[in-house]
Amino acid sequence: MTSPPGTGWADRASRIVRVRVTAARVLLWRWWRQPPRPRDAATTIRGGWRVLLESGPRGLVRHINAGIHDLAREGARTPVNVWIRDRLDRAAYRRWIRQFDRLSSEDLRALDEATSRLGYRPLLSLVMPVYNTDERWLRAAIASVENQVYTNWELCIADDHSPDPRVGAVLREIASRDARIKLHFRDVNGHISVASNSALALASGDFIVLLDHDDELPRHALAAVVHELNRHPDADIIYSDEDRLDEAGRRYAPYFKPDWNPELFRGQNLISHLGVYRTSLIRKVGGFREGFEGSQDYDLALRAVEQTQPDRIRHIPCVLYHWRAIPGSAALGVEQKSYAHDAARLAVQEHFARTGVQATCESAPAVPYHQRIRYRLPEPRPHVTIIIPTRDRIDLLSRCVRSVLSRSTYGALDIIIVDNGSVEPDSTRYMEEVQRGACVSVMRVDEPFNFSRVNNLAAARARGTVLCFLNNDTEVISTDWLEEMVSLAMQEEVGAVGAMLYYPDDTIQHAGVVLGLGGIASHPHRGLRRGAPGYYGRAALTQAASAVTAACMVVRRNAFDAVGGFDETLAVAYNDVDFCLRLRARGLRNVWTPFAELYHHESVSRGDDSQGASRERFLAESQLMRDRWQGLLDADPYYNPNLSLTRADLALAAPPRHLRPWWTLSNQGRGTKN
Repeated sequence: MTSPPGTGWADRASRIVRVRVTAARVLLWRWWRQPPRPRDAATTIRGGWRVLLESGPRGLVRHINAGIHDLAREGARTPVNVWIRDRLDRAAYRRWIRQFDRLSSEDLRALDEATSRLGYRPLLSLVMPVYNTDERWLRAAIASVENQVYTNWELCIADDHSPDPRVGAVLREIASRDARIKLHFRDVNGHISVASNSALALASGDFIVLLDHDDELPRHALAAVVHELNRHPDADIIYSDEDRLDEAGRRYAPYFKPDWNPELFRGQNLISHLGVYRTSLIRKVGGFREGFEGSQDYDLALRAVEQTQPDRIRHIPCVLYHWRAIPGSAALGVEQKSYAHDAARLAVQEHFARTGVQATCESAPAVPYHQRIRYRLPEPRPHVTIIIPTRDRIDLLSRCVRSVLSRSTYGALDIIIVDNGSVEPDSTRYMEEVQRGACVSVMRVDEPFNFSRVNNLAAARARGTVLCFLNNDTEVISTDWLEEMVSLAMQEEVGAVGAMLYYPDDTIQHAGVVLGLGGIASHPHRGLRRGAPGYYGRAALTQAASAVTAACMVVRRNAFDAVGGFDETLAVAYNDVDFCLRLRARGLRNVWTPFAELYHHESVSRGDDSQGASRERFLAESQLMRDRWQGLLDADPYYNPNLSLTRADLALAAPPRHLRPWWTLSNQGRGTKN
């Protein structure tokens, strides 16, 4: 592949120098405003010398780069910090592309041969509405289709009465040399929905592929789709990962998506690019609708999803679409098309009306260009029993109980405090006092600590139809936390519901659980500052997750009983993850919401698992999880295999954890599991 303008070694070196000079200026300015303590400075210097001695100059460079990354990621979101992080992320992604996402001539030959042997070779109809497109981008978009490895396609273009005569001339020129390109020139301008339908009317293929007039497809995009269709011939909808192209043709900002995630899809257009739909399905729902311009593809996806089944929606975890970021494009910034956000909310609200879901849609607070969904609670409200295991540490317990009783606006609740071996006199006094309230009771369990068992015993005594498991070291922040969690838990296909938990310093402790992260399972976005959107808004949107933490977990009583509660052989570690996976095995989705907020002091009353018998028990429980759930631990469907399992910030995996059919054997073995 030829390098785009501005990507020579001299330009790259110049950009790297500019980034690091700017970062150094920011550091010096901060030190001038608030000089580092001598001990901190000395530690930094000793650390640099140690790295230099142990790893040499290259190791020292990596050490400095890591410090700059930390500055950009952990500092305030000033324009300079955002600029530094963006440039560093772009550079990291370009390196990743060179190593793991670039097709060699051998790759192309292997992919061409593999594709030619496929038993199912459907005709793919690419639908492209065009309006006054810059000739450079229009030619690039069409060329990206003409260069596809898979050749059984047709390109259906509808020009929406472009005032620039050059657009029509370019289209006629290109169509004259390739019979697979079909043209329709509209007599009047009808905007994108009408133009898309005009292009759709030209389509005769088995599947519709949506392509904007200024975007590009990588050469293997259609081949990857057809390979997926050969593996899953009943698929109705296929979507892929995507990234963006700047005006110089440089790729950046990849969105590595999860597999099908209904809750996240209601918060953002998860399908988006590359969107592929069975043609009969698109005909059935009536194509695009006027009145949803800017989010017409989201409205189409919502209506298409209603007419199929979740197992017929497939995700290809590869970047198969390059979204051009130019002035006026939503790829450049969400503010470019603000009307699209109103159309998106209208599309979701109408989706609820069609499907009978009792819910409302509004802007998500941290990401107003996406949606927050509020599900309606049944009336009368289901009774919730909150179960709080504890041992002494009345300072923690009293704060937890007080926050529940004083801040919660959900009235139909009671609390069971499970006293597991408290011995301090203050504990006895508090337990006696707290039970004077009509909704609080204390259950004494004098046994060695077993988190699963004490919660199971309390659940057997609970009178609520909904159970809430809550750690004694939590503190309620949002007054409607129970309304939010219970409304989700009452959805028929939902199992356990988890909350957003913060450390006392207002950084994220829990935002769902990713299987395989850090070994068995861990929390993404850990350490991110409160209010930050996270990776493509995923720290700020409700979504399905493989598991959630029992530090604050809500579940219907009948779902809890159906799987037999917590597994008591997992006394301390991973019992919540195992419980959630057993709910999943029964066809229920676990859901995490950022709109139920609590503080969490991370089990300070129980210590850690790093020493002695606790460590032995932790290792045994970890092995049990590996033996029981190994297949899932290696492939969390809600976490993309292109993202790292060693970092909580959703960094790039090197290498990705899946083999791509177009890789040569020499490429498949690069790197280590990440």
